[in-house]
Amino acid sequence: MDDNSFDSKQPESVAAVLKVFAILQALSERNETGISDLSVRLAMPKATVYRFLQTMKTLGYVRQETDSERYGLTMKVFELGTKALQYPDLVELAKLPMQMLSDRTGETIHLGMLIDSEIIYVHKVDSRHSLGMYSRVGRRAPIHCTAIGKVLLAWEDAARRDQVLAGAEFRKFRDNTITTPAAFMAELDRTREQGFGEDREEFDEHIRCIGVPIFDRLNQAVAGLSISFPTFRYDEARKPEIFGMLRDASRTISQQLGCTSFPLDPPEEPARGRR
Repeated sequence: MDDNSFDSKQPESVAAVLKVFAILQALSERNETGISDLSVRLAMPKATVYRFLQTMKTLGYVRQETDSERYGLTMKVFELGTKALQYPDLVELAKLPMQMLSDRTGETIHLGMLIDSEIIYVHKVDSRHSLGMYSRVGRRAPIHCTAIGKVLLAWEDAARRDQVLAGAEFRKFRDNTITTPAAFMAELDRTREQGFGEDREEFDEHIRCIGVPIFDRLNQAVAGLSISFPTFRYDEARKPEIFGMLRDASRTISQQLGCTSFPLDPPEEPARGRR
């Protein structure tokens, strides 16, 4: 990127905006970056990069590592981004149910949403164990080999699902990764039938995940909730119990989003008429 491209054909104020967002984008791609690296990557003079970083730091969007010239984004950037969510209260509504899930299981809990043809983690509660799943809020993950990705597409409108899958790359991460659209569609059918999605060491090695969708007032799946286990702590026999805990948490969050007929609950049996 040529620094002159910011200035030569743009008013000064517009060029400044372009520089700010170029720096933010660069920091989002590689956190804790030095001025020299940013200067080279963005083709901006070091003095220009420094001046903009200091202003963004004063505003609270950029942090500087102690005793170094390395910079990174702050949570204020994430907080700003959550306001662009269709359901800006979702994270707040999910915090307590997610914490309770983590307290009961001791494992990592994720809340994820669909973005483009991937999922993005918008909230997380860490495992209380030293060994857990590595992840971070704001991290993107593929839809075809994550429990959250599977449930979001399993309950998605067919036309939107096809659109999302058209932009998906069925990359092979592990031996168990599903790598063809046909196999993934069969997995979505299985996911919807059983009421939950599974990641069977398909994305991260030695990690198993179980996930369920969260619904809005129109009974549309707007997010996914999952529990992640290292394989040595995962007990297949507990799957129904884990699903039950996830379903209860999803029901709580979904009802607060206006869902009145929770899709994961079994249908009520019709009352028997009198003879």
